[in-house]
Amino acid sequence: MEQCTITVSRTSERDVKQRQIIVEVDGERVAELMFGKTVTRRVLPGRHSVRVDNTWNRKTIEFDLASGEHAKFQTLSRVGRFTWFLVSVLGAGPMYVSLEREK
Repeated sequence: MEQCTITVSRTSERDVKQRQIIVEVDGERVAELMFGKTVTRRVLPGRHSVRVDNTWNRKTIEFDLASGEHAKFQTLSRVGRFTWFLVSVLGAGPMYVSLEREK
């Protein structure tokens, strides 16, 4: 049985380039991505999950992989409508995390 590959990248120019994003594959912590970094893991075919967490917000995607398939994902931290206002008033504000599968 041919293994599969899962790649999670944090390279989008829309990323606010702050804080780390914790990446888990099938419940196992595999990386803390800073902006510009990528992590790749080999897995067996079947049902899998990728979870990203920037310590303010988290997202999970579940998916199936066929033998030899390569699933690629893009993650990023982004600001919300009031983030910069809250940062200026309180010194901190929420940053949201996105996770999208690339085609």
